[in-house]
Amino acid sequence: MSAFYAEIRLVHVAAVLFSGGLFLVRGLGLVMGSGWPRAALLRYLSYTNDTVLLTAALMLMTIVQQYPFADAWLTAKVLLLVVYIVLGAMAFRSGTGRARRVGLWLAALAVYGFIISVARAHDPLGFLADWMA
Repeated sequence: MSAFYAEIRLVHVAAVLFSGGLFLVRGLGLVMGSGWPRAALLRYLSYTNDTVLLTAALMLMTIVQQYPFADAWLTAKVLLLVVYIVLGAMAFRSGTGRARRVGLWLAALAVYGFIISVARAHDPLGFLADWMA
C-alpha cells in the first residue's frame, strides 16, 4: 500500500477540497434562501465524498503510522473535524433562523480552514505555530 502513498494522498486532498467546495456552495444557497442545498442528491454526493475522504485518511494513517490520540496534530484534526461536522449539521438544520444559520456556516468554514492549516503544518496549532515560535 505504501507504494501508492502519492496517489492516496492526492485522492485525500482532492476529496478535502471537493468537500469544502460543496459545503461552501450549499451554504451559499442556504444563505440565499434556496431549497436546492438540501436536495437528496447533494446530500448523497456529500456522503459519498466523505466516505472516500475517510477511507483515504485511514489508508494514509496506516502508511505513515501516525495515529489520532498518539500524534497531537492528528488528534487536533479529528477533534476539529467533529466540531466542523456539528457546526455544519446545525447550519443546515431546518427551522434555524437565517442569522444563526449564517453564523454557524461561517464558523464551520473557519474550522474547515483551520483543519487544513493543521494538516499542512503537522502541528496542532496549524498556522498559529509560526506565530508562537
